[in-house]
Parts: sequence; structure tokens; C-alpha cells
Amino acid sequence: MTIRQSRRRFLATLSLAGAASILRTPSSWANEQAPKTPTVRLPKPSLGAICAAPERILNDLLGAEGFNDIRYIPVASIDQTAAVGGGTLDFALNFASSMTNAIDRGVPITALAGIHAGCFGLFGHEGVRGIADLKGKSVAVQEMGGPGYLFVAVMAAEVGIDPRKDIRWVTATGGKPMDLFVDGKVDAFLAFPPQPQELRDSQIGHLVVDSAVDRPWSQYFCCLLYGNADYVQKHPLATKRVIRAVLKATDICASQPEAVALQLVDDGDAEGYDRILQVLRELPYDRWREYDPEDTVRYYALRLHEVGLIKSTPNKIIAQGTNWRFLDELKRELKA
Repeated sequence: MTIRQSRRRFLATLSLAGAASILRTPSSWANEQAPKTPTVRLPKPSLGAICAAPERILNDLLGAEGFNDIRYIPVASIDQTAAVGGGTLDFALNFASSMTNAIDRGVPITALAGIHAGCFGLFGHEGVRGIADLKGKSVAVQEMGGPGYLFVAVMAAEVGIDPRKDIRWVTATGGKPMDLFVDGKVDAFLAFPPQPQELRDSQIGHLVVDSAVDRPWSQYFCCLLYGNADYVQKHPLATKRVIRAVLKATDICASQPEAVALQLVDDGDAEGYDRILQVLRELPYDRWREYDPEDTVRYYALRLHEVGLIKSTPNKIIAQGTNWRFLDELKRELKA
């Protein structure tokens, strides 16, 4: 099925009222200028990235915002901060830990809005019943410095463990970190959707931390929307419209997960409708109005700074790499 046909099915699957509301332009926006640039570049949707569902249902929403040249660019890396900072992409979603790390390194990106909390879960075998038990244990990661590494490092820092000295990191060179955990070759593994659901259903290991419900992680966003700093500065109207489309997509994931699941299946996601729907229903997509994304950036910057994984202070990270003005405006305009 082509992307165009798939998008048509998506709109047809939404409730009639929902489809009309997401594409309607409220009267309060009547005097808002159209974006000066009709072009926006986003990462090509990655099959299996269920938690990034808002990014995968954007096409018609961006069209309704006045963008008639929407480009989906293939990016090999899971961490797309380099592509956004380098100008290959204009916007993307990313993990809070990775984005904070990139800002510290001077990558020219700007955090714009929180999207959802609760996408990751720390799993352990016997001997790892709590985060403190990670001391001296092995943890599987895709790569050092990647999202899994940084999230576990923050958890370790929360309980006084130095992740650089007290944890034995095992990289899955040419493979998948979860396979190392399933085969019993490591003590712990940080899972991202749909891996937590698969491990629970298979009764492999046990869930040590569920970031959707366990504090403090459940109180912060795990994924945020960010943009190329130069694009955000030069094209404020287009930036606001992109953020609005993404927030509308986030609302759809919260209110109509069945339609979104069908969309992802139509896109070729191999996980299947039932698994995708399970993930969408478990992820808290309804927090973007409630939570403060600056609190998220401050928390991750503080923990990463405490253990020496970033050099910048939280205040410097916030001043250098965030802009919440558009979000504050949209919170008023998109009142539920």
C-alpha cells in the first residue's frame, strides 16, 4: 500500500468527529500567517519504532498546516541529533537523555516540546531486584553513549552508583542487546517498546523499573520533539505549525490508538496490530499538557552532570538548547 493510500485509510479509520477536528483550522488561527517555507524534512519512519507513533502519522496534519513539500529522509542512526543538528533533518523525536547529551556536545539543536513518558523498562535476571543491584553486574547496550546506556547511567546515578566504574557494559556488536539478555549472557537490559511487552509475555527475566509508573522516571518525558536550531530561529511560524501538528498527532495516539495501530500496520510494521495496540495503550501520550519538559531536561542534565557524562550544568543546557515559547502558546490554543 502506498503512503498516500495508507494516510487515506488512517483518516477514514478515525472517528468522523476526530478526523474533522484534527484537520480543521480554528478561528483563533485565522490571522496566523502561512509558513514562509512550505518544506519540512523529517526522518523516514522506522518500522518497529512504535513509541514514535506521533511522528509516523504526521503527513496529513502537516498538510493541514500549510506544508506542501514534506520530505522523509532516511537516517541510519537511532540517535538522530547529528542529522538534525547538521541540517539533514529539520525536526525529529528523541530520547531526553540522548538529546541532553547532544546539547552538551554543542550539537545545534533546540528542544521544543515533550511528547510522552514511560517508554523504557529495566529488566533483570536473578540477582538484580533493584537498581542498586546493578553494581558489579553486566548490562547489555547497543553502544556506549547510546540511549540505553544513558538511561541506565541516569538510573544508576539516582542511587549513587558510578556507571563508569560500577557497571560492566556489554555491547551487542552486530546483534541485538535483548538477545544477550534472553540468552542469559548479561544480568540486565533496558528494553524499549515492544521489547518490554515481549519479555513480559515470554516471562523472561523480571521488570525492575517501569518508567511509566515508577518515580522519578514516570514524572518526566522520555521522548521530546526537537529541531535544527537554525531552522527554529529563521522559521518561527513554520516551527510553531510543526509543533502543533506533532501535538495533535500525540493527542490522536492517546484518544484513538486503534486507528494509529492500523496505520502502523499499513506502513508495514511487522509487530502486528495486537502488539502495536498494546504498546500504544500502555504509553502515556496524554501528559504533554501536564508535564513541564524543562523539568525533564533539568533532571537528566543534573544526573548526567553528577556522574561526569556531560560537562554542562543543567542551567546551561536549558539556556543553550531549549525553547518553550511555542509550546506555551499551543498549550493555550489546544486546550482539551
